[in-house]
Amino acid sequence: MTLPLHGQRVLIAGGSRGIGLAIATTFARAGARLSLCARGADGLQHARQMLEHAGAAVHVQACDLADPAQIEAWVDATAAALGGIDIVVNNASGYGNGNDDASWQAGFDVDLMAAVRTNRLVLPYLRQSAQPAILNISSINASVPTPRAAAYSTAKAALNYYTVSLATELARERIRVNALAPGSIEFPGGLWDRRRSGEPALYEQIRAKIPFGGFGDAEDVASAALFLCSPAARWITGQVLAVDGGQSLPA
Repeated sequence: MTLPLHGQRVLIAGGSRGIGLAIATTFARAGARLSLCARGADGLQHARQMLEHAGAAVHVQACDLADPAQIEAWVDATAAALGGIDIVVNNASGYGNGNDDASWQAGFDVDLMAAVRTNRLVLPYLRQSAQPAILNISSINASVPTPRAAAYSTAKAALNYYTVSLATELARERIRVNALAPGSIEFPGGLWDRRRSGEPALYEQIRAKIPFGGFGDAEDVASAALFLCSPAARWITGQVLAVDGGQSLPA
């Protein structure tokens, strides 16, 4: 079974590295045209060069997703550059891993409200698309909380509820809304890559608990994202799919 996205215009928030870049790469191989945002301009330029070298059409724009005005500017620029929008992937996170006000605010602003604001702004374009889809990137922490990330877990739980609520709202319009909930994913420069050297005991403790025998990689999430955003999933909406190698299963 092939999962083509030929000519589909895809907006990916947090697309310059890790899971976001893996999704962009996978979608590009499937024929999609892309618009990526991230806070760092250098990372975006590197991502664009890599994707363009592979033959993809890519628009990039630096954007602080905690700022509603910058989100609006990015969505407008994306629609102009790509001629519309068919698919939205909300992948960015504020990584609120503390219990201070700043961590909670980052989770609210980036993990939840950036998705809410982006989806609200793209709806006029999705309503004109033949195959509209929204995909929110959540986490298994939403249902398997960890004491190290209360703010992050709570924000992702809210994102899951929002996903199902928005899917219900848009179902009559055949605009599909789903979420992915990755488990512990390791990629260069990511949380678990840093913990491998900085917190080796914790790294080994978590790795040993994953039934499939280790951490997932960003491409595992990207493959699931491609399925949920492709025509193969045309009858699926309002779902939160765990991509975790069995990590969230009962012990």
